[in-house]
Amino acid sequence: MKFLNNYKTILLLFVVASTLFSCAQQETAKKPNFLFILVDDQPFDALESSGRYPFLKTPNMQRLQDEGAIFENYYVTQSICSPSRASFLTGTYPHIHGVNQNNQHVDPDWETYQPYNQHLQSAGYQTAHVGKIHMAHFKGEKHIRPGFDYWYSFIGQGEYFDPMVNDNGKEYQEKGYMTDILTGKAIDWLKKERDPNKPFSLNLWHKAVHENHSPAPRHNKIFKNDSLPTPPYGTHLENFAGKPEWQRIKAWDSKWKQYVRSDTIAPKPWPIKGYKFKSLLETLLAVDESLGKVIQTLEEMDELENTVIIYSSDNGYFMGEHGYWDKRIAYENSMKIPMLIRYPEKIKAGMVINENALNIDLAPTILELAGVNAPEYMQGESMLNLFDEDKENDQWRKSFMFEYYVDDEYPYAGPDMLAIRSEKYKLIDAFLENDIDELYDLENDPGEMQNLINDPNYDTVEKELREELENQKKKYKYNTDRDWWLRTQIPKKNHSKGIEIR
Repeated sequence: MKFLNNYKTILLLFVVASTLFSCAQQETAKKPNFLFILVDDQPFDALESSGRYPFLKTPNMQRLQDEGAIFENYYVTQSICSPSRASFLTGTYPHIHGVNQNNQHVDPDWETYQPYNQHLQSAGYQTAHVGKIHMAHFKGEKHIRPGFDYWYSFIGQGEYFDPMVNDNGKEYQEKGYMTDILTGKAIDWLKKERDPNKPFSLNLWHKAVHENHSPAPRHNKIFKNDSLPTPPYGTHLENFAGKPEWQRIKAWDSKWKQYVRSDTIAPKPWPIKGYKFKSLLETLLAVDESLGKVIQTLEEMDELENTVIIYSSDNGYFMGEHGYWDKRIAYENSMKIPMLIRYPEKIKAGMVINENALNIDLAPTILELAGVNAPEYMQGESMLNLFDEDKENDQWRKSFMFEYYVDDEYPYAGPDMLAIRSEKYKLIDAFLENDIDELYDLENDPGEMQNLINDPNYDTVEKELREELENQKKKYKYNTDRDWWLRTQIPKKNHSKGIEIR
């Protein structure tokens, strides 16, 4: 009898141990969740940590930075909304996925270049998109893009107040402020609609802070008594001496009706009349509050530590630098974006990553974290090694290519262009036979004020950059016939191939 009791005890201990070991294995094998928060038009330095705007407090963005990593040199491959968003999803350049305009008729070729969320979905993830997509203006169920189990979005730019929305194919008008509405929908999905037995991937893509900048009523005019600092490096004093004619035309007469040639143009007065950049920063405050609420929700669900939180913007934004607003062209303020990532399992708190990384790198990074092989068509590189301080990253890219195409809606914003940016220099080629290109020494001139293209001391640098640009065009299968996808989607149009300098 004693022997039987001992046997039962041993058997019970074995069962308990086996159960604990199995649970431990399951916990170890648990796949990470993904929360990707994307803002529209946030300048890379519109963060509390930058110190650029002393009155701007973004405590929840700061928390992500303190508990995760900030990228000091994160860039988009094209700096307008639709192309950048498609690049984030597909991991490919705009000339590959086919969206190179903010055009209401065009989507990527989803069948050939499936978005990363579709690969996650095939791997057992539950996926949701809440917020702006800004691609083809479909209605009803056609508005739902592939690879999402839940869809809540809107057509085009949407509205800040009382917007029309598309909730899984059903269209109706929602009451309230867009940032708050999207936050509530994301939280509701996390708490009530998702399957808790599956890992999740949630996109929370805000309309904010796109112009016309419209803060939440609780934040309206909150910075009215604060002084807007002048841009760094004296870029607000830009007079375009030694720069291309098209740059001065863009800055001084957006419709090109009253431009007069001059090499001694006086800089525009600061701040630029008619654009109140403080309202952009006020609009950002609700986004930071949104981030805090979603983080709190993840904490309450006990999912925070197992969730990769990504925070970024679809492009940069000029805040008066060079006398500009908006984005598009190949200057740092346009092509550089904020990027914060928190994931304690892989990322040491407080990391600062200085390597040049791109929006096309995010999709393969997410897939590797999920244990999914990135498809061959993805042109970005997984950033996982950048999170490991013990690994050498000598093989990481030393330069990258940026592209821009004449915008059908805003043709005066700039000509077609390609740029190559190395760790120290940038060359911008605008394909204009009767105008000059641009070359900047970013180490000594981070504000891109002195064009060195005609300086013989930089002839060797220019030659090397042009050679590298040709190498990258081959590497990334650059398609010089940029209208190839547009022509398959919309009626034939006369797309400008450049800007006429008068």
